[in-house]
Amino acid sequence: MVDFPGGTEEVAQCPSYAAALGYLGVASAVCLSNWGSAIGTWKSGLSIIHTGIRHPASVMKNVIPIVMAGVIGIYGLIVGVILAQSIHTPTNERNNSYSTYTGLAHLCAGLCTGISGLAAGLCIGIVGDFGIRAVGYRASQITLFPNEREAAGYSNIPDQDDGGDDVSGSDDQNKLFVGMLIMLIFSEALALYGMIIALIVSQHSYSCI
Repeated sequence: MVDFPGGTEEVAQCPSYAAALGYLGVASAVCLSNWGSAIGTWKSGLSIIHTGIRHPASVMKNVIPIVMAGVIGIYGLIVGVILAQSIHTPTNERNNSYSTYTGLAHLCAGLCTGISGLAAGLCIGIVGDFGIRAVGYRASQITLFPNEREAAGYSNIPDQDDGGDDVSGSDDQNKLFVGMLIMLIFSEALALYGMIIALIVSQHSYSCI
């Protein structure tokens, strides 16, 4: 029991460690989101460099996974700034107005953003890695089956249905790229879902003063 200004006794809902919960939420939102962004950039960036050696023209088109991975870090930054500004400092009379309820709400918001961003970054990295390699292989006419024995059991799909003279497989490249882009968009949405919930939860607060 503590004696608050006004002479009334209330349950101690604002201990000194409550602020640690809030700052832990800030660190979780920023660090975990940046971690996911770094993983997505790392995986996709390696594939861009590898395929750019054989097909330099596809580098700028395949940079989209890098951009989408970088946006995940921005989500964590936005939530981290909002949470940090919501953490109140104690008064000059050493009365702490930041409650454990608010601290746990901010911790939940930070974890929602951080873990969702980490999962989205992993997904973008893996999809971008294999998607960029597939587009690069198709553009470079690299066969995955050096001999007929290894190709047994796989269907032989022609590059074009009209039987034209184009052997670059540009239509197949576009199909692969569009499929990769759709998967990247839904992967990015995972981080957006976490940020939306974090913004809602961050508005829940209780002040002892």
